Amino acid sequence: MTTQNDGGPAFPVPHAIDGNWVKEPLEKFSGMTLRDYFAGQALAGYRANDSEGFQESSNMIADWSYKDADAMIAARERKGQP
Repeated sequence: MTTQNDGGPAFPVPHAIDGNWVKEPLEKFSGMTLRDYFAGQALAGYRANDSEGFQESSNMIADWSYKDADAMIAARERKGQP
């Protein structure tokens, strides 16, 4: 089974260990993943269109949102983004 690329933390915070700046985020302070952030943005877009007659189920829209997020992460990988 393949591990899902979550894009890492959405808003990493630089920190220092023993006075040296470290690029990798601290796991316990890293917050939501980039995948979750992208999915939330897609979800907001889908819900913004509810006034236009979107009657799809919440589960379906959530699935679409994560598929959109996965596509965004895949596009970043193709472009050489971390």
